[in-house]
Amino acid sequence: MRNVLPVVTVVAAILALWYAAAIPLNIHQSLVEAERAGEIVAPEGANVRRDMSGLTLAFRNPSNIGDVFGQDRPRLPAPHQVFAELWDTTVEKKVTSRRSLVFHAWITISATLVGFGIGTALGIVLAIGIVHNRAMDLSVMPWAIASQTIPILAIAPMIIVVLNSVGLQGLLPKSIISAYLSFFPVVVGMVKGLRSPERMELDLMHTYSASPAEVLWKLRLPASAPYLFASLKIGIAASLVGAIVGELPTGAVRGLGARMLSGSYYGQTIQIWSALFMAAISAAVLVGLIALIQRQTLRRMGLES
Repeated sequence: MRNVLPVVTVVAAILALWYAAAIPLNIHQSLVEAERAGEIVAPEGANVRRDMSGLTLAFRNPSNIGDVFGQDRPRLPAPHQVFAELWDTTVEKKVTSRRSLVFHAWITISATLVGFGIGTALGIVLAIGIVHNRAMDLSVMPWAIASQTIPILAIAPMIIVVLNSVGLQGLLPKSIISAYLSFFPVVVGMVKGLRSPERMELDLMHTYSASPAEVLWKLRLPASAPYLFASLKIGIAASLVGAIVGELPTGAVRGLGARMLSGSYYGQTIQIWSALFMAAISAAVLVGLIALIQRQTLRRMGLES
């Protein structure tokens, strides 16, 4: 209970703020619908109310506040609307259905995992090169940092167009965008981890006449394991974001990004929010899996009790 109570308190506070924020954001549409139904609202006329704040309208029309939580296309869906949509699209629908969020989540996760694998492998190789080669340290690392200053929304369409021009479509373009976002945390974390052994430990390896490869495998890589797993947690979340962004400029019909895009086209805000929550749940599951692997790996290495 000592651990659960703070979590429950924070969740309850977030839900309360969420419900409170839905009132001023949705009250305008509620009053329009009430006026069309013949009810008396204050002030009358949508043009008069257009420039008025939502809080003012809520105070002047308290009887209409309950209507803001049941709109079909609200500006801000209420929590119970999002949870009902999640339940309907995950439990009520078959996994193979195009309306199932599990189906769309798997499409996005598959691109995420491929891109994460590419980005992780590239990040580890670059980190080893940076640590062992002064020229790479001075040349590659600044370029790796500079690459992350380019907005992904700007570079993703270019990657999609270039790859489509050479006949590469579907999973691979999204995976490359995921790899672009995930390799950088791995590079930074691995460089820090590979350089973490102290000078005394390196000198001891030299007294054993250890080659650079032996120092890497027997000292540097084991010492970098905690840093690697910390970077992987960041990388897998960034990779998921990259896969979602990669679905937006392609006009895809499958995946969480496509689900959000179709919701924005047709004004289905509840659909957009449910897809956002599914993306958050997917990221939490992926990070949790890496944390589980980290715990088991470090325990076997004797680095964690």
